[in-house]
Amino acid sequence: MPIPEDVTGEEIDKDVRQELQSLPKTLAEDVAKNLVMVARLIDEDPEGAYGYSKVAQRLASRVAAVREAAGFAAYANQKYGEALAEFRAARRMTGNLELWPLMADCERGLGRPEKALDMAGAPEVHKLDKAGQVEMRLVAAGARRDMGQLDAAIVTLQSPELASHSVQPWTARLRYAYADALLAAGRESEAREWFAKAVEADKDGSTDASDRLAELDGVEFVDALDDEAADDEAADDEAADDEAADGGEKGESAPAEDVTEDVTEDGESARVVEDTQGGDEAQDTQGDEGTQNGGTEPREH
Repeated sequence: MPIPEDVTGEEIDKDVRQELQSLPKTLAEDVAKNLVMVARLIDEDPEGAYGYSKVAQRLASRVAAVREAAGFAAYANQKYGEALAEFRAARRMTGNLELWPLMADCERGLGRPEKALDMAGAPEVHKLDKAGQVEMRLVAAGARRDMGQLDAAIVTLQSPELASHSVQPWTARLRYAYADALLAAGRESEAREWFAKAVEADKDGSTDASDRLAELDGVEFVDALDDEAADDEAADDEAADDEAADGGEKGESAPAEDVTEDVTEDGESARVVEDTQGGDEAQDTQGDEGTQNGGTEPREH
């Protein structure tokens, strides 16, 4: 896959660069560039990131950082089985537990919430840092919701980190998850309160808490581009109507006929046609002859 000229490979993390030192220099540079592309594209173009991760994996499958990047790219593309395999491989290589919550979430993605809950209660969780423990709590709450246990999901999210007034990198997501669980349980007023708190903590817009809050408040956003498109469409329709009207005025119309229906002495109806251009000529048609000639022609649409 093509690598942009501005990518040198030096952009990667120092620890990753150190891992790549086990490779020949040229190969290490190629792998580094592909890892940079994974990091650059994973949010905006997950499929592209996945493609670059496969190239890096083909070049250096025994490097833990490469397997981890492949796992993240697969996870971003909802390839949970593949992501889980890559995260497990990276963990075996390094012994690092940071990927434990992601591995549990992959179990959720594979339709195994019970397995995710087992991992949430495993001893490994106690070895995670604060961010990892909060992430594990989010995964566990999600697993409870997968199983239809809304009240249990709400209780799972209730923690000192949720109650804290300090804003940490995980605060917005934790408050958002709590608000969403409350809303799913029908506790709308509480949900609104926590969506508002999520907005306060979400300085970089990592969640759509502001949109959810506006929706609860009955605020409707109108896309200006959609309005312009609607105006253009209305203008086109008006122009088409004017053109049709002009065409009708310029066209020639056939002489009109006044059609009335009289009743003859013997009780049968007779069709009388008066020519508006000429005199009072009339043609009566009775009986079977009226049935044959008295019908109207199909209307043109």
